[in-house]
Amino acid sequence: MMENIFSGIQPSGTITLGNYIGAMKQFTELQDDYNCYFCIVDQHAITVPQDRLQLRKNIRSLAALYLAVGIDPEKATLFIQSEVPAHAQAGWMLQCVAYIGELERMTQFKDKSSGKEAVAAGLLTYPPLMAADILLYNTHLVPVGEDQKQHLELTRDLAERFNRKYNDIFTIPEVRIPKSGARVMSLQDPMKKMSKSDPNSKAFITLLDEPKQIEKKIKSAVTDSEGVVKFDKENKPGVSNLLSIYSVLEQVSIEELEQRYEGKGYGEFKGDLAEVVVRHLEPIQKRYYELIDSEELDRILDEGAEKANKVAAKMIKKMENAMGLGRKRR
Repeated sequence: MMENIFSGIQPSGTITLGNYIGAMKQFTELQDDYNCYFCIVDQHAITVPQDRLQLRKNIRSLAALYLAVGIDPEKATLFIQSEVPAHAQAGWMLQCVAYIGELERMTQFKDKSSGKEAVAAGLLTYPPLMAADILLYNTHLVPVGEDQKQHLELTRDLAERFNRKYNDIFTIPEVRIPKSGARVMSLQDPMKKMSKSDPNSKAFITLLDEPKQIEKKIKSAVTDSEGVVKFDKENKPGVSNLLSIYSVLEQVSIEELEQRYEGKGYGEFKGDLAEVVVRHLEPIQKRYYELIDSEELDRILDEGAEKANKVAAKMIKKMENAMGLGRKRR
């Protein structure tokens, strides 16, 4: 019997190259060997203020990108979180199992709440909803970027706590982090992660950037004054980041790239990398624009929600029975 995989991405803007390398690229590699559930986690997005029309646009765009990067709806289940009510139900039940202290220790909560006078309660309590997303599908494996590891540890803790306190119903999920390219860094500040929320648009590449934009961003990427194409995270973080991107996309070892560019400057290296990124994204963008306004996309999402609802509803019933919710039928 195939093991289950769950992963979700927030529809909070166009997916970056970092999101793709750190998570989405793995999805296409896993769908042949696992029973996969891929979710657009729109309920997580509303923990911070959103424009409703833009959010709807982002949800549809993300769904199209999931398919454009190679997700096959015949092999994997693709759906929108808010179209499966069990997620919010299970999130509340797990919130009642979670402790305030462990939620306050979440790095993302600290980062997003820092310096703000008022913070939405959902920003504190959304990790149990993330745990619910995963646990509803008897998930064995969660492919994520390095920055989500803390949340997965909490998910495991909540599952184990629920199993001990009520009934042993949850599978304890494992984290799958790619060996290389797991954490793509900012092109302008290679000491921090590439993020679509970065106020400097030169710091990130999105999957829908045009070729000229990509070329410009890579050529303006921060490196150093040494002029040597060599991987050294501590002393050459900018060049090391670019080498990691090149290595993952071309499936060439970093050692081979170092040899290829020995004695050559950053200009040639960056120019070649820009071509690699453009070539890799071209078929993704073509498929995206075929899907974005199509009935095919709606049909796939409808079918995905139906499949997910059937599976999630069974787990909700188990959770309710374990906690003593609802009536006992006679």
